[in-house]
Amino acid sequence: MQFCFLMLQKGSIKLRAVEPQDIDFLFHLENKPALWHISQTLVPFARFDMEQYVFSANKQDPFAAGQVRFIIELVQDNDPRVIGTIDLFALDAVNRRAGVGIVILEKYRRKSLAGKALEILIDYGFNFLNLHQLYCNIEVENEASLKLFKSRGFEVSGLKKEWNRKNGKWADEYLLQLMAGG
Repeated sequence: MQFCFLMLQKGSIKLRAVEPQDIDFLFHLENKPALWHISQTLVPFARFDMEQYVFSANKQDPFAAGQVRFIIELVQDNDPRVIGTIDLFALDAVNRRAGVGIVILEKYRRKSLAGKALEILIDYGFNFLNLHQLYCNIEVENEASLKLFKSRGFEVSGLKKEWNRKNGKWADEYLLQLMAGG
């Protein structure tokens, strides 16, 4: 099967490469302390570091880089708006698997937009990168994300107790998996 860029769009949702115009968006997103416990960030990102990341992103083979990040755009009336990011991380060429991470801006949540972006990423992972499985880690209390991933076929395969430290307390986290053809 030949993969083309058009496969990275479903309806009004498009996944595209990270571009220089995304530096400010990513700088602000990555520097949100509310997300640091999930990404295990301990200090703010410098703008210079974000610029360096953007200028080098998507220039390597995803397996060599170990990740691929897409910007999620909502395209309406030929007016694209950046609404989040979606990533494949810990890409493993030997075992043909990758983790999935997604962040949608608050005002675009609960509108089925994340689901469309996830469907596009699943298609890309299985049909272009030829992965065998995708997985994600979701805190037990994050009902919206659990619902999103389960609705796209991910199944809970494990519970990691007291896995993340959040606001001075321990949070349990589920491991969910989706197998190709599953």
